[in-house]
Amino acid sequence: MWEEEAKGIRRDEEEALLDLIEQRTKNVEKIGRAIAYYTCELEQKEKNLEEAQQQLARLRGQAIVATSTSYHGNDLNPVKVERRSMSPIQISDDSSESLSECEPQPDKDNTVPLKKSSTLDKKLARPFQKNNDDSGKPPRAKPLLIIPDMKPKGSLHLKMEESCPTPCFSDSCAGGSVFSFRNTRIVRSKADKSVKTPADTGAADIEHKGTKRKSEQIEYKELIPLIGRSSSASKLQCQTTSVIPSQHTRKLRNIVLCPTNDQLFASSLTQSSLTCSALDGVVNLWQVQDRGSCANLLSSTDCFTHKCKRWPEDVAWHPEGSSLFSVYRADEGDSQISILNLNKGKENMQVNFLEDKPHVKGIINNIEFMPWKEGCFVTGGCDHAVILWTNKDGEHSWKPKELHSQHSSAVMGVAGLQHKKVVMSAGADKRIFGFDLPAQRIGYKHQVESKCMSVLPNPCDLNLFMIQTGTLEKQLRLFDFRAREAEIHSFGWKQESSDLHSALINQAWSPDGLYITSGSVDPVIHIFDIRYNSHEPCLSIRAHNRRVFKAVWHHALPVLISISSDLNIGFHKIV
Repeated sequence: MWEEEAKGIRRDEEEALLDLIEQRTKNVEKIGRAIAYYTCELEQKEKNLEEAQQQLARLRGQAIVATSTSYHGNDLNPVKVERRSMSPIQISDDSSESLSECEPQPDKDNTVPLKKSSTLDKKLARPFQKNNDDSGKPPRAKPLLIIPDMKPKGSLHLKMEESCPTPCFSDSCAGGSVFSFRNTRIVRSKADKSVKTPADTGAADIEHKGTKRKSEQIEYKELIPLIGRSSSASKLQCQTTSVIPSQHTRKLRNIVLCPTNDQLFASSLTQSSLTCSALDGVVNLWQVQDRGSCANLLSSTDCFTHKCKRWPEDVAWHPEGSSLFSVYRADEGDSQISILNLNKGKENMQVNFLEDKPHVKGIINNIEFMPWKEGCFVTGGCDHAVILWTNKDGEHSWKPKELHSQHSSAVMGVAGLQHKKVVMSAGADKRIFGFDLPAQRIGYKHQVESKCMSVLPNPCDLNLFMIQTGTLEKQLRLFDFRAREAEIHSFGWKQESSDLHSALINQAWSPDGLYITSGSVDPVIHIFDIRYNSHEPCLSIRAHNRRVFKAVWHHALPVLISISSDLNIGFHKIV
């Protein structure tokens, strides 16, 4: 018996290492493609720069000849334009010196000393200023002009590290104000201002469609040892930038971000798509604008079922970002799954309903696509069933298969582990199951003292997942999949308006896996830092007039987007 367990542990470790090697290989390949692209861009930009320099030099030479009778030449020291590496850079404006740390060191014999760009800018603005000390010297007919190296606009006190897509996991992050989003780590300082990263400018002309924003851009880290290690809360601040009407006439149901918007080579990090659904049966597609400060409504689609006119209970993006899947009630023989295809254009978008109806009764509470190579999604409903849907060679050819119905009450949440083909489910019967798909059996079982509302795996730690429960002040529980029944830590909040806990309240992980946001029956967004050893939120934001259903993290920008029963969408910037 002991030998079998040891073999199982060894096999799990080997699978985890193979997955890690695969992800890191993909990271290397992506960085190689990025280097090739930016090398080509650099050559083109250098040619454009050289042409502009020649044109300006000719123009200045003509101007000097025309005005040589009344003006003397100005002593401009030539400034060498250093070829900057397009590999990941660090930007630091703590001193007035040039960004020599990020650039190749020039040859001492061939390089004229570099002047401060501020002084040079003043001289360029007045190129023919009279110099009293050199009044006796003849004017220069054609001064040498070389454009200085550019620095970011504005006075910036901000350090950027754009290395491999690795979030911050060191102990120094505990309690600090370091916040990681995707591949850019931003370290805040006193005079932090907005700055355009290379992804905002250099990749503006790149367009990628249908590429999954999944595990290949995330380097998995062990976050479980960091949980509860800090005795002080993170110095996190949030500012509500705007609150806009949701354009819905009835209560909002869900909000989900497009999974393919902020790819490594995305056209712009300032635009992304998100979807809101509501009890009015309409699914709205939005485009985030102005670096997450507002959004523009792209389309509204009526997604009511044909027979009973039921609204979507939950919505999920296809991993390729090409379509939206919605689930409904499973009563009176009505449709249970709909697909909204977004590739056909705004005018030709239509809702298609799947013929199969595996759920036998009640609400289908949750739909989630599995984070595996095989295209499949899982639904869980009030009929106690967990259903796996797989694609059978067709856009709308999805076939269901019941995995299990071991819950004695409604299945409230489903999710898939990223490193194992295990489907997690949480039910109102207080139980948590992990169904091993290859073995076709339940391999994980646990029970808590109150009903479970949802399950949410961590995006960075493969074994960490969160369960939402109905226990006041201990609503959120953290578990290690390897430890089976051991609860690692719990978080919660006090409710002012009601002691009841709504199943419509949902949570979301931050992209670096260190923070959790949660809605509330109060008009408050709660943010939790898993490194904080307290059970309370590290920050609570009053952003709406009524209860908040959910607040999701933008994948690439320090922005939270929330929905509320006040029928508004809120945009909140992490500062």
